[in-house]
Amino acid sequence: MVIKMIIKDLISNLALLWSVIFLHTHFTSATPITRTSPFSKRLLFGLMGGLFSNVLMQYSIHIGDTIVDMRHIPIILMAFYGGPLPAIIGMILVIIGRFYFGFNLASYLAVLLIFIVTFGSIFVFKTKLSRRIQILISVTIANITFSVLISYVLADIKVLVILLPVYWAISYLSAIVSIFLVRYIRNSQRLFNLYKMESSTDALTGLNNVRKFDTIFNELLKNADAKDEMLSLLYIDIDFFKKVNDTYGHKEGDNVLRELGTTLKNSIRSFDIVSRNGGEEFTVILLDCSLDRAVEISEKIRVAVENHPFLLSSGEKISITVSIGVACYKETTRVASSLIEDADDALYQAKRTGRNKVCIANK
Repeated sequence: MVIKMIIKDLISNLALLWSVIFLHTHFTSATPITRTSPFSKRLLFGLMGGLFSNVLMQYSIHIGDTIVDMRHIPIILMAFYGGPLPAIIGMILVIIGRFYFGFNLASYLAVLLIFIVTFGSIFVFKTKLSRRIQILISVTIANITFSVLISYVLADIKVLVILLPVYWAISYLSAIVSIFLVRYIRNSQRLFNLYKMESSTDALTGLNNVRKFDTIFNELLKNADAKDEMLSLLYIDIDFFKKVNDTYGHKEGDNVLRELGTTLKNSIRSFDIVSRNGGEEFTVILLDCSLDRAVEISEKIRVAVENHPFLLSSGEKISITVSIGVACYKETTRVASSLIEDADDALYQAKRTGRNKVCIANK
């Protein structure tokens, strides 16, 4: 019966511990706590960890005046991830919480235990040992200290023989799985964010890709209708880009595309939107922009590209030109859904009639 009680209560502690760690790591994965995090963030981390250790004490094993639980694991984790500040704050809250159960020998020894665990962990995590070894040493310090103190308080050898091996096993298990959980969730979230970014960003230039362009463009068309604003679209294509790739290689062609992306961003207004729609084709969405202003910006882009020396990795500089097609909703294009088609037609008109020029849709 005693064995069942000990195992049941410690596993309850374990389940609660992992659940909270999972939730905390999941919701803070965008800005995970580190030892160099802002003071306010580490302070909050310490407060949360200390309060959670107090929750664990509410689900502890009561053996006379002694309560047994996994309250030391959050302290170790706080020292591991956040450094001394959150660990010490957590320790103070644990001490306060432990005295809530009464002032007696067991509570004084519990304070000693959490004090040793906290400062032992802080010291261990400052060493140059591997992270895995640091965790094992910190948990071992906690287990040894607990064993010595509980043996002093409890005279019942039969209970100790059951309690100590179970406590050691669950203590190691809780620490190892907790670290694994944190790493797993952080890595999963990092990969998710990476895939999310790559789904909307052109990997080569860092500009919006065609999928992101479609999303933004469709939303802007709705807004333009609702606000009765003009919306201009530039379709831009590098002239004879195949010749650049054939002459200098695709790697150098990629360098040209990257530089062109930067040149485009430097040639437009801060709130306009540049995308790479594929290959050597780029687009610029000009918000609330009249046709005359769109043509002016297009010419600015054309001249900037023509005058820009594109640096190759060999140190050689080459020149390129672009053709640009311009369409403006409400001026060249009356139907919003035709804006892309009109800008594309204007681009091909520019390419058919000599390149390195700006052509306006439907003119």
